Amino acid sequence: MSTLAFWGAAGTVTGSKYLIESDRARVLVDCGLFQGGHDLRDRNWQEPPFNAASVNACIITHAHIDHTGYLPRFVNHGFRGPIYCSAGTADLMKILLPDSARLQEEEADYRNRHKITKHLPALPLYTEQDAREALKLLQVVPNTGAPVRIVKSIEAEFRIAGHILGSSQVLVHIDDKDESRSVLFSGDLGKYDQPIIRDPVAPPAADYLVIESTYGDRLHDIEEPKDALERIIKDAAARGGAVLIPAFAVGRAQEILYFIRELEEEKRIPVLPVCLDSPMAAAATQAYARRTEEHDAEFADALKTTPTPLRTHSMLACSTRDESKRVNGMQGARIIVAASGMMNGGRVLHHALRLLPDENATVVFVGYQAGGTLGRRVADGEKQVKVLGQWVPVKCRIEKIGGFSAHADWKEAVRWLEGMPSPPRRVFVTHGEPDAAQAMAAHIRDRFGWTVEVPQYGERFELS
Repeated sequence: MSTLAFWGAAGTVTGSKYLIESDRARVLVDCGLFQGGHDLRDRNWQEPPFNAASVNACIITHAHIDHTGYLPRFVNHGFRGPIYCSAGTADLMKILLPDSARLQEEEADYRNRHKITKHLPALPLYTEQDAREALKLLQVVPNTGAPVRIVKSIEAEFRIAGHILGSSQVLVHIDDKDESRSVLFSGDLGKYDQPIIRDPVAPPAADYLVIESTYGDRLHDIEEPKDALERIIKDAAARGGAVLIPAFAVGRAQEILYFIRELEEEKRIPVLPVCLDSPMAAAATQAYARRTEEHDAEFADALKTTPTPLRTHSMLACSTRDESKRVNGMQGARIIVAASGMMNGGRVLHHALRLLPDENATVVFVGYQAGGTLGRRVADGEKQVKVLGQWVPVKCRIEKIGGFSAHADWKEAVRWLEGMPSPPRRVFVTHGEPDAAQAMAAHIRDRFGWTVEVPQYGERFELS
């Protein structure tokens, strides 16, 4: 008898971990870090809820830290199996995991130096060396739907999910002694018609389906993200103010640079200094440019006339902390794109310290802000927030561009499901806050009449 257990992305949008157990093997799909409030982040420090050494293999849908960021810790706890992912995902994980470790080490050092820690000394969750040990286990597989043997009784097929470079929807085939069954994991589904990468391909038939619900209770803004960016940048230029864009280093940062470059070439905005303050985002931008097999037609056409379509006309990529500090000393109209996207760590916090109290500055949110994160508190209009242990007044302008999200909204998710050749026996809705997950479940029931579950943390289901 095979089972599927939900040890992350259940009741929340982070920490994705789905454990498949069959008569012959244990395979973990995604191994993500919990982000958000203290209760969620504390789970990262706890012992894994299952024996890491007993897991035979891990499958990764895409490289974002909420799907991969626990891997170094998991290896520390004894996991030694192969980690299967697409080539694009492997490229990005080689950037993201060491950078995640480095940021944790830097933050621990900052807290120790400034004595703003409850634990003496403050420690990182894992080190850069831990991340590199995890990366030694990577096994690259095609993102074309070709079957790949994961362990003796389990195969997987990877197909393009359209979320970020390398993102995959993964169909897992389980062969037990008595019967076979299949589970399709949507991973994070991308929007249709977004720039740079290809749209999600149609889903294959499956006995069971696990689908994300980040935007299960909402639709993206009607305003085109490129038009919104033009409006915000022109306003900031007129006032001589800074624009701070907290952006996920992978996916969102590249789209923003792509649109700013287009707006400059179309003479719709003035050419302003653009600071990409994230070594991870800079490296990811290079990875995006290299993986031509995942480019959409529009990006391929742009490459014919512009050798660097992901670079603006006045761009500085900050690779060191000293370069980042110099950005803080700049004056006048400028654009700072800095990780992390939900302001829950990284260099964006140092910019936030200076710009949140600045009435002339603008903070632009271009993606989902999970509950409990600094980004969510600022976006929700709190007048005072805590940044790196300091209380800071929020006096800057706040803008939100919903259309930048790399996640499908609920209508786009339903559109993707309409391509499924036959109904699954059961659907599991995950990777959403409670209201969003319940709303997505209702949309699926209303449209298709399928049996839908919204799993709780730690809940296990038989795949009979």
